[in-house]
Amino acid sequence: MGEKISIVVPVYNAAAYLEETVAAVRGQTYQDWELLLVDDHSTDDSTAVIGRLAAQDGRIVSLNQKEGEKGAAAARNLGTFHATGRYLAFLDADDIWRADKLWRELAFLREKEAAFVFTSYEFGDENATGTGKVVHVPPRLTYHKALSRTVIFTSTVLFDLGKLPKELLYMPAVKSEDTAAWWRILRAGHVALGLDENLVIYRRPKKSLSSNKIEAVERIWNLYRREGLSVPKSVWHLCFWAVRATLRRL
Repeated sequence: MGEKISIVVPVYNAAAYLEETVAAVRGQTYQDWELLLVDDHSTDDSTAVIGRLAAQDGRIVSLNQKEGEKGAAAARNLGTFHATGRYLAFLDADDIWRADKLWRELAFLREKEAAFVFTSYEFGDENATGTGKVVHVPPRLTYHKALSRTVIFTSTVLFDLGKLPKELLYMPAVKSEDTAAWWRILRAGHVALGLDENLVIYRRPKKSLSSNKIEAVERIWNLYRREGLSVPKSVWHLCFWAVRATLRRL
């Protein structure tokens, strides 16, 4: 296992964004990477776009979600399974990385001798133009602290597979599967270290899943109950989560 970074991107009907997202990866100052594009049964032109991009760059790997398997969690798990790099990053098909994202984050991970790191990010509009609203991150997150602040954004994470087994990174088939996965990693005794630098643009289409506030509350509540938290503890964490989630979007 070398110093290569494996980047896993689940793709579902993302033809409108995919070329721009891949261009941001190809434009990284750190070039030792492989990009695993996992087609999750897309019905638009995503499959053709993936094929064209893979033909242009040998570092881009085209994968297809298995029949009967569906959703971002399963797609990321398939990509993780096929990853060959020492490090693993996730990127959503419509988000954009700053040019030095991989270089800066990998340097931070190595400096801290960490297994799990994440960065700050900026909300973008439908065109991935930054709005100026930057979500800053704490220097470290333990399991207990993470329960009341879902500040780890999927497109910002980087893992050292020399310190974390792949099995621990596989995401469960639940809503907010990424948050559930972070909690499992932290619950296992690991600490997530935050690099407070804005290195990612989080594109937010007007009808995005996360824009539905009621559904977001239901998702986080179900995650608390899935973790085995009592009702009083779930309510306590939910209150702090709601305040922080609101402040992030103001």
